[in-house]
Amino acid sequence: MNKSLFFKMAFAATCLAYIVILLGAYTRLADAGLGCPDWPGCYGHVGVPKHVDDVAAANQAYPERPVEAAKAWKEMIHRYFASTLGLMIFAIGIIAIKKRKESNHAFKLPLFLMALVVFQGMLGMWTVTIKLNPTIVMSHLMGGMTTLSILWWLTLRSGRLFKTEQIKNLNMSALKTPALIGLVVVVFQVMLGGWTSSNYAALHCVEFPTCTGGEYLPTMNFSEGFTLWHGTEKNFEFGIMSNEARIAIHTTHRIGAVVTALFVIWLGLKLLLTSAYKPLKNAGIALLAVVTLQFILGVSNVVLSLPLLVAVAHNGGGALLILAMVTLNHLVRNQE
Repeated sequence: MNKSLFFKMAFAATCLAYIVILLGAYTRLADAGLGCPDWPGCYGHVGVPKHVDDVAAANQAYPERPVEAAKAWKEMIHRYFASTLGLMIFAIGIIAIKKRKESNHAFKLPLFLMALVVFQGMLGMWTVTIKLNPTIVMSHLMGGMTTLSILWWLTLRSGRLFKTEQIKNLNMSALKTPALIGLVVVVFQVMLGGWTSSNYAALHCVEFPTCTGGEYLPTMNFSEGFTLWHGTEKNFEFGIMSNEARIAIHTTHRIGAVVTALFVIWLGLKLLLTSAYKPLKNAGIALLAVVTLQFILGVSNVVLSLPLLVAVAHNGGGALLILAMVTLNHLVRNQE
């Protein structure tokens, strides 16, 4: 089947968006989020300064943040990939505008995506200039997840993926609400994960299944832990919250993981065991596989003290779980 240019661009942008999310996670978890203290360049350069005079000038301009080339390159590579993604999204938007009079061709979503990617760029700037404010960092992460989800939705719709003629004779109404609830639950859990990471709370429970000192529920400060705004003047690198606040964040994320896993497992088994429609069975298998992988990666982060690659994979697994839920919603809500 000859796929349209729009489909090919949307699919390529989806793949690139996933890579950008992984690079963003790697940059954040490698403590390289402020590897370049300015934006959009790096110490005033398009790349990382490397000549002796350039490095000396950069160190003089930013004495509180001397050049660390390894961290700076992590940040700049992430920016290069994100900028390329932005250009691809604008190309998709231009195609949508040109084809806006064609029936069944997406128009509003590509325009929204163009606006979103501009806002994402602003969040990326603020992440640096406001020095890793947790609310901005989490918002930037969720903006990336939203971008990925919309691109995948456009790919599914434009390519009519995973659809067969059989779907026209199926009543999907009973699955619409569980599919939507599942998407909301997963998104909320990913937000909790972003809040945990942006507040450097991933290692404030160092045991499993207990938290610390053999306790499941040690002293916690939920009020501080879920105060969303702490101003713009502080340097938020490595976190500013108390131990009790970060334990509250981590514990909430753990509880959310259990709730999410139980719901997704129930939904996956429902699709696998009760549906005669093969794409829905496959969606059930995907949900069960990804949520199991996510749970294993989450536990591994605790017991192995947050290995970098495992932590990045956990971010990638969260994105995959969202994509699986988007795919399920595509299956049950669009029967054209």
